[in-house]
Amino acid sequence: MNILGSDRPLIMGILNLTPDSFSDGGQYTEHDVAVKYALRMAQEGADIIDVGGESTRPGSGRVSAEIQKQRVLPVIAELRKTLPENIIISIDTTLAEVADAALDAGAAIINDISAGRDDPDIVKLAAKHKCPYIIMHMQGTPETMQANPVYDDVIEEIIIFLLERTESVQKYGIRSQDIIIDPGIGFGKTTEHNFKILANLHNFVDTGYPVLLGASRKRFMESICKKAAPKELMGATCATTVIGVAAGVKLFRVHDVRENRQAADIAWSIYNNSKKNADS
Repeated sequence: MNILGSDRPLIMGILNLTPDSFSDGGQYTEHDVAVKYALRMAQEGADIIDVGGESTRPGSGRVSAEIQKQRVLPVIAELRKTLPENIIISIDTTLAEVADAALDAGAAIINDISAGRDDPDIVKLAAKHKCPYIIMHMQGTPETMQANPVYDDVIEEIIIFLLERTESVQKYGIRSQDIIIDPGIGFGKTTEHNFKILANLHNFVDTGYPVLLGASRKRFMESICKKAAPKELMGATCATTVIGVAAGVKLFRVHDVRENRQAADIAWSIYNNSKKNADS
């Protein structure tokens, strides 16, 4: 199934099976609760369920492959049995051992925030399976990324990095049509950097690769929204989704699926009508 061939924006629902994620840590660590929540996200309009067993919030430590597998594999296997066939499961990990086991359990996309730098074998694995591979930009590591991120030109530097990584992974056999790029909102960026990325999403779309936007509930929006808690940033997240659709972004990684599905669909309908009027 070529899910990336769809014209409409795709919603990726977040399923964190972690005790310490920044917004929903500890909520879905129990197997039955996690499966039920993923099924709800599918009913609310998620095209992809992104399953992760390691928090990547600022300051977080690393989690071993064994612990990640213990967290994610039973849930992925259950979801592949119970989700509709058209709902794709993604594994959020930087480790080939975890990704390999997850693909065997039913995942079909690898979401790698390290862009293959943590474990080069994950790139070889994606090439072997011919599965979509998400490459994200991050300055530093989750432990250090928010210490003091500095750029001369944040947009140019991120695009250069992403294009270098797309070229590199293709040398391992990953097909260009399987590559998705993610500018990495909140990963080694200041509030100003994040808003500049959002204002220039079209530059990432212009690379020709499908773009994933992961701005959901992130801290940089708190200052604009009177220091709202992460769970109170649903409306703010929907605003970034609308901006992303207008810029041509393909995938949106979000916590609040129903609301962002509505925002994306309305923005997409407006965009399509505007395009038809311009062509007529």
